[in-house]
Amino acid sequence: MTPSRSAHALVLTLASALALPVASPALAAEPKAKKPKMDVRVLPRFGFSPLNVLAIAEFKGGADHEDFYCPEIEWEWDDGGKSVTAPDCPAYEAGVTKIERRFSAEHLFKRAGIYGIKVTMRRNGNQIAQGTIRLEVKPGLGDPTIED
Repeated sequence: MTPSRSAHALVLTLASALALPVASPALAAEPKAKKPKMDVRVLPRFGFSPLNVLAIAEFKGGADHEDFYCPEIEWEWDDGGKSVTAPDCPAYEAGVTKIERRFSAEHLFKRAGIYGIKVTMRRNGNQIAQGTIRLEVKPGLGDPTIED
């Protein structure tokens, strides 16, 4: 026995009124979209001051969509320094334009310490993704942080 259209409509109306989830074959078939994230790594992972590092941020998840095209990348180095990359890009063309997913920047840490490097990806002032990594810099020769 199959329910009538009016019975199905009544169930949908009641579910809507009660704010209950309704199983729909069309909705069940849709895959859940993964929230984009930013993976960050730094090379070398630790060292002695002064230490020059290469930080690499990789944007993962999200479809190749205009919302992710030509982002501003902000690097906060946790030593008082900040770097911002805001590229000048040509207009986006759906299905043609390649979405950049890997970004890098170099930074020199002059003093020993433990630093939390934060990378933020923005487009049109809206944050898209953010990632962090921890870096340990040990005191090197001539480092003013070495205690007597």
